[in-house]
Amino acid sequence: MLRTTLAGLRFAWRRLIATSLAIILGVVFVTGTLVFGDSLHRSFTVQAMGSMDRVDVIALATGTSADEDEPPLLDESALRRVRELPEVAAATGAVIGSAPLLDEQGRALGTVPTVGISVGGDVPRYDAVEGRLPSTANEVALATATAASSGFEVGDTVTVLDPEGTKHDFTVTGVIDFGPETSISYRGAVAFTLDTAQRMTGVTGYREIYVRAAEGVPADQAESAVADALGADADVYTGREYGEKLASTAGVQARIFTTALLLFAAVSVFVAALVIHNTFTILVAQRQRELALLRCVGATRGQVFRAVLVEALVVGMAASAVGVVAGIGLGWGAFALGERFITDSTTSSPLVITAVPIVVGLLVGVLSSVASALHPAVRATRVPPLAALRSSALTEEQNRRVGWLRAVTGSLFLLGSAALLTVALRLEPNQIAMILVVASGLVCFVGVAVWAPLIVRGVITVLGWLVRRFGVPASLAVDNALRAPRRAAAAMIALTVGTTLITGYSVVNASMLDTLETRLDEQFPVDYMMVTQLDPDQAGQYQELPAEVVAELRSSPAISTVVTQRTEQDDNNTPVTAFPHAKLGTDIGEAQEGDLADVVPGTAAISENLAQKHEVGIGDSLSLHTEHGDLSPTVVAILPAGGGILGVLVSVDDFERLFPDVPDSQAYITAAADASPKEVTDAVNAAIADYPQVQVANVSQMKLEFEELLNSVFLVILALLGLAVIIAVFGVANTLALSVLERSRESALLRALGLTRPQLRRMLAVEAVLLSVTGGALGIALGLLFGWAAGKVTLMGLIFTVPVAEIAGLVAVAVVAGLLAAVLPAHRASRVSVTEQLAAQ
Repeated sequence: MLRTTLAGLRFAWRRLIATSLAIILGVVFVTGTLVFGDSLHRSFTVQAMGSMDRVDVIALATGTSADEDEPPLLDESALRRVRELPEVAAATGAVIGSAPLLDEQGRALGTVPTVGISVGGDVPRYDAVEGRLPSTANEVALATATAASSGFEVGDTVTVLDPEGTKHDFTVTGVIDFGPETSISYRGAVAFTLDTAQRMTGVTGYREIYVRAAEGVPADQAESAVADALGADADVYTGREYGEKLASTAGVQARIFTTALLLFAAVSVFVAALVIHNTFTILVAQRQRELALLRCVGATRGQVFRAVLVEALVVGMAASAVGVVAGIGLGWGAFALGERFITDSTTSSPLVITAVPIVVGLLVGVLSSVASALHPAVRATRVPPLAALRSSALTEEQNRRVGWLRAVTGSLFLLGSAALLTVALRLEPNQIAMILVVASGLVCFVGVAVWAPLIVRGVITVLGWLVRRFGVPASLAVDNALRAPRRAAAAMIALTVGTTLITGYSVVNASMLDTLETRLDEQFPVDYMMVTQLDPDQAGQYQELPAEVVAELRSSPAISTVVTQRTEQDDNNTPVTAFPHAKLGTDIGEAQEGDLADVVPGTAAISENLAQKHEVGIGDSLSLHTEHGDLSPTVVAILPAGGGILGVLVSVDDFERLFPDVPDSQAYITAAADASPKEVTDAVNAAIADYPQVQVANVSQMKLEFEELLNSVFLVILALLGLAVIIAVFGVANTLALSVLERSRESALLRALGLTRPQLRRMLAVEAVLLSVTGGALGIALGLLFGWAAGKVTLMGLIFTVPVAEIAGLVAVAVVAGLLAAVLPAHRASRVSVTEQLAAQ
């Protein structure tokens, strides 16, 4: 039986090409992702350990500082105590603070001031990967990411601001790879000598102390001595321990990234499994005579069952082996790009190839192949030998009516999906609601898959009314698609998966963009937004906006209004906002309910999501608590969710009662009606010329940049999901190709009756397009539904937007996919000899 099975594979290997390609593509994605993830994790580890291999012990300041808003520091006496230890050969303190670097236009680089850090000394933790470390007061080195984003190179002159905002020029002597240091990765860094770092950051204490152990003293012994000397003022680690800690933190980032990619890989593998299942279902149906003959000559049901699984096993093993090799190549290419754009490393790390990606890739390919063939294998054993030998057996199997059990089962799944979706939409936007939407989508897809033959029959019947008008080949194509609805459904459902996910994300992307833009236009009908850099020591808080900038803008004839904003959080982390010198309801836009003009001392407006969270509405009271006092304003307006004002909006008087020392941090600028764009730009630039840390953004440009960002993410996701669509196209092509083999006598008879070769090719092309468009249309419908639902549970007050261009593109892709899928089957069908096929039957 085994020899018979293997001989059958050698004889009919061409029928399994598309199946093999589907397995290969799925395994390539999985293996490549795992190799990429392992290599990325190793790169982060090498970077982390590389920054610590020159340090035996590191002490990190803990506890509280004199100013609660400042990070804790170790003073000079702490450094002296460490240096006096007999277990210590040398110790160096590291100054870390803020030192805003200016770009080539003289503006502060980034939204947060760059880190100013001291390097060198007796125990240098870092070394330059290009050039050298600074050694004099007028030299600096830049972090690799900072050098890349700013365009500065070794030998260039750069400008850095001191705490008073005075500009200082320095020469760049080198570039430093700081490794996976979170703050430096986010903010960038400028490295100075110790004295210069203290002067430029205004920090005199040490955030970290680096220690080299005395000769012959183990690192853990030196660690214990340093820990005893510093007590509760510091957390102390050996260099290796801290490097492993950094590597572990960075490894979490790598694992999150890898997990996200594996989710897309799982989609591709699932689609490949659908293609495999459909292929073996067709092959078993076509070979029922052969299998029945084997039963007649003594083969048992178990042997027939195992024969089908052996075929799947052999195909899965061969395709998986190819996929693993190709996946390693994909992982290598992805890692080469990842090192450049993700790790910011200037040195190359070796590709990491462990047994795990290879074993997992092989298992995924083999198990998905064998598991997908289980149902066809069971079906192969159920037909009595004599019944299967009848020529009508296959036709009866194909034309069997879709039973009531399928309809009832599918309906139950769809009702369950509707129930889950209803519950999700009744909840506030949160993680649980999103999980329910995803669960609803999965249950719905199962229901649709069960109902698919009925859906195919209905959709193609409707489409057929139009298609039949295009002649005999088109009418024959409709009849062929309707003849085997189960087979057609299995072919098109794989395409439905990809189009559902792509459409769903398109809807979320378009709806969020439209919602945010609309809310900004409603609440901030302005031309420019002005902010300072974020305060690195107070998360999410901007630094003070200079009053001189606001005054100069208000005095300019090119500017109509300048509205400033103050924002702070109360003791319960509720954002509280006020707009000095603003006409609420006019300068600051509309409320969803009530009127912002009614916000006066003793009243407030509250965002919709916060109102729902605390179950308050117009006329109810709020409770705001700070160290300076309490406030219980009455709610007079509800702000739209997803708008520019979060939390609670109060009057300026009430804000100053709660936060007496909080300055203006943002400003919104409206141009004068008769001012030209150049006059407005000149006025804004003149006002901020002496304040490099003040950043101004054109609102229209901000919207465009935000749209470009979302679209960039969409293109990445589209590329990742595109593989599933490609696999699905192989599935349609394979179904059509196997059908061509099955209908070879029928095709010959049609040719004998006058159907030309071009007409035969056209018939198959129309059939493929019908399957692809049906699958694509079903996916678009599901994507619209669940994309809307996902958006609703992500952002309150979502404006549902249908991305017409993207959906039209998907329809076009479905048509093209159908045409491409029909190319080889149509070519093969048109080359069949009429006389040979008629004589063979």
